[in-house]
Amino acid sequence: MSYEMNDLLDLMVDQNASDLHIQVGQPPSLRLSGSITPIDGAPLTPSDTEKLMLSITPDAHISNVKLNGGADFGFAFGEKARFRVSVMKAKGNYGMVLRQIPYKMFGLRDLGLPDKIRELLYRPRGLILVTGPTGSGKSTTLASMVNYINENRDGHIITIEDPIEYYHPHKRCIVTQREIHSDVPSFSEAIRRALRQDPDIILVGELRDLETIEAAISAAETGHLVFGTLHTNSAAKTIDRIVDAFPANMKDMIRTQLASSIQAVISQVLCKKIGGGRIAGYEIMVNTTSIASLIRENKTFRVSSDIQTGAAQGMITMDTHLMSLVNRELVAPDEAMDKAQDPVAMREKLISMGFTLRQM
Repeated sequence: MSYEMNDLLDLMVDQNASDLHIQVGQPPSLRLSGSITPIDGAPLTPSDTEKLMLSITPDAHISNVKLNGGADFGFAFGEKARFRVSVMKAKGNYGMVLRQIPYKMFGLRDLGLPDKIRELLYRPRGLILVTGPTGSGKSTTLASMVNYINENRDGHIITIEDPIEYYHPHKRCIVTQREIHSDVPSFSEAIRRALRQDPDIILVGELRDLETIEAAISAAETGHLVFGTLHTNSAAKTIDRIVDAFPANMKDMIRTQLASSIQAVISQVLCKKIGGGRIAGYEIMVNTTSIASLIRENKTFRVSSDIQTGAAQGMITMDTHLMSLVNRELVAPDEAMDKAQDPVAMREKLISMGFTLRQM
């Protein structure tokens, strides 16, 4: 049997799969509610995967795949969905992973974010970071925040992405979306140029190197609201990661800059939801005078206790939020324990509340 890309994409949209895996020796496989499930059918042959790859990969990227063994790009599947595609060579054959990016924008409440987050989106300047492992829904959270600003504020939003995921039409704001490699060579270059383009809000897809981090912090300091992502799993680790990117002689200066420019860090994980689907668990840190001085004094290990006592500012620790998802019967106790920042304490707490857990 031969597989057609359009049929596979239709299946993905119908089943609400987050990813489609195409590899030689295995039928096409969908990631559904976090688990990978092969579809019924014959394993893919090298000519199948090459045909499927050629059917959606733009010419400019095909030469890239042949030269460098891989390429990343975004493409639209009619009006149904957009996909972020990663093409790779493995054992000499072509493979692909497609991540589905829904057209529908989620409201902040739909994502389970507290209403306090909205207040941050009206700030005139500063740095808001959304962090978490790959596939934890960071892009979706950022897209919802940008969409909220687009509907409720006026101004100029510039997004810098690799590749562009969610499309934002102009609403109350003018939205300029720039893609790395096709519109501009690098994140740091794009931020520097953005400062001459009269922006109010700048979204940086990924703070992946020293130059980009430096450019984002200085944009936040000079009167812009800057959003960015990092692959860290807590507010304290996020601050440490940024500071660690700088040479020793600059660390104190960066701590001071961060203390004054950071507005919030939202760390998230995606949990399997009871009854199917997924739901995000969050840690939310909002900068306060106390947290700013901990950042300046290199005492980030104490940030977590400030988050625990900061509920009035909309703060919550990851483990407290996971616990509330268990209590609301949205997430199984074992899943909460797997995703907890302190699994041992979480296990004890769940057992004391009468939950039975699998053996460690």
